[in-house]
Amino acid sequence: MLRGLSLPCFYFFQHGKMPKQNELMDKAEDFADQVLRHSKHILPHIARFCLISTFLEDGIRMWTQWNEQRDYMNVSWGCGAFLATLFVIVNLVGQLAGCVMVLSRQKVSIACGILFGIIALQTIAYSIIWDVKFLLRNLALAGGVLLLLAESKAEVKSLFAGLPSTGENNPKQYMQLSGRILLVLMFLTLLRFEFNVIEIIQNLIGTALIICIAIGFKTKLSALVLVVWLTAVNVYFNAWWNIPDYRPMRDFLKYDFFQTMSVIGGLLLVVAFGPGGVSMDEHKKKW
Repeated sequence: MLRGLSLPCFYFFQHGKMPKQNELMDKAEDFADQVLRHSKHILPHIARFCLISTFLEDGIRMWTQWNEQRDYMNVSWGCGAFLATLFVIVNLVGQLAGCVMVLSRQKVSIACGILFGIIALQTIAYSIIWDVKFLLRNLALAGGVLLLLAESKAEVKSLFAGLPSTGENNPKQYMQLSGRILLVLMFLTLLRFEFNVIEIIQNLIGTALIICIAIGFKTKLSALVLVVWLTAVNVYFNAWWNIPDYRPMRDFLKYDFFQTMSVIGGLLLVVAFGPGGVSMDEHKKKW
């Protein structure tokens, strides 16, 4: 049955891709490896800084817009000046303290717990839970923090001295899996369902990349491509520095810009440390 097939067709039959496609993928992966090799010492630091950037910016905003934030909470919830002020203080202290702990690599697990609490608090306080777009972005932000928590966790050691641990039940692996899945929710908010050739191509490529990251296939390369793409989109669409201070749109774009930067930080953690044990990339090593 196979004698009539040409060599390229036979190759496709056995490997599922044509030789040229395979060569391009190999070259792309080689390029990604070179980037990682030259940036492996600084990349994790950049990833952490990007990831906490939205918390840092929001904590500073709580200080510079103290009265506005307090009055907004008081009017929105009718909770009184005391509880509204307490909300601003918790957000200010919690976010800035969490950022300092992450950047200094001190008690990172506690810092991640604080940041998770801030995400949950703001999701309820600002009624984000009813806005699908902002809810997905908050979940993506939580995914980035989960990846940071997984990265900070030491490998689980065997309970019995001298016996190797398989690592299959290591919670770190499942935190990495959950973090990757939550992280790619950001890109669902970027898909535009318009009958335009360019938009359709972007949607198809973007969907393919987020699926690769979610299942852990060609993960570092896919995450690196998404970092480049998302950075370009973020700088182009969320250029808050071009908006005058007195316009409310400046704050909206600034919030969106730094939240996107945090998702980029999560992707850079994936680039730097890989997808973890629960992924196709890891299982391919065992085949």
